[in-house]
Amino acid sequence: MLKQRIITALWLLPLMLGMLFYAPNALWAAFSALIALLALAEYTRISGIEKEQRRTYLATSAGFCLVAYAGGWQLPALVWCVVLAFWLVGVPLWLKNKWTLTQNRQRYALGWLLMMPFWFALVSQRPTREAAVSLLAIMGLVWVADIAAYFCGKAFGKRKIAPAISPGKSWEGAIGGALCVALYMVCVNHAGWLAVDVGDTAAVIIGWLLTAVSICGDLLESWFKRTAGLKDSSNLLPGHGGVFDRTDSLIAVLSVYTAIMALTA
Repeated sequence: MLKQRIITALWLLPLMLGMLFYAPNALWAAFSALIALLALAEYTRISGIEKEQRRTYLATSAGFCLVAYAGGWQLPALVWCVVLAFWLVGVPLWLKNKWTLTQNRQRYALGWLLMMPFWFALVSQRPTREAAVSLLAIMGLVWVADIAAYFCGKAFGKRKIAPAISPGKSWEGAIGGALCVALYMVCVNHAGWLAVDVGDTAAVIIGWLLTAVSICGDLLESWFKRTAGLKDSSNLLPGHGGVFDRTDSLIAVLSVYTAIMALTA
């Protein structure tokens, strides 16, 4: 499994970085739409949407992305407020109460609430190739938090965050991840890689908020899979599971980060 994970990472990471730093804007938007739509396709299977309905739903979603990019659309402030409320209030309540989706209209709405702001975030946070560094800095926060939490959890983890949803996640791992994120945010802030000019204290606070959101994103996808009786969202990425598995935290973090940026600009 480890060998396969490494092999997949060896082609996946250069592809991602190459697109992020060198792709023209239209190609980056298309690549971002591919990521969001692949994750959405896996979500439809996990959530129980029937195959025929999936095709129409995904085609409609792809068409929306095309029209939105061609028209230069931006999400209004009200939508970003909904996104913030969903991730900061709705998702913690969802995980606490272990809600399930019972109707297709709920599944459709949630799929768009997850993936469309994520796509808009990827596109809007990289308006030019020069802005790729700032977007990568926020992506890096997710990876630092995840890797640090994994190793700290392995070494010190005893108290589980949500044993019924994801038994591997511990409070000790989360704290270790948060400490590493604090150091990371100070470093990227001093390097000038953040899109906003803030002090170290503000950068750390932003990092901790996004770390908490990252954990919620991971747990929400784990809950979807648990209710569906699945281990991975798909087998598209050997050794890593599916696209939704790899982007669950990024979806949450980039959506919240972009919402904050949009509402405070």
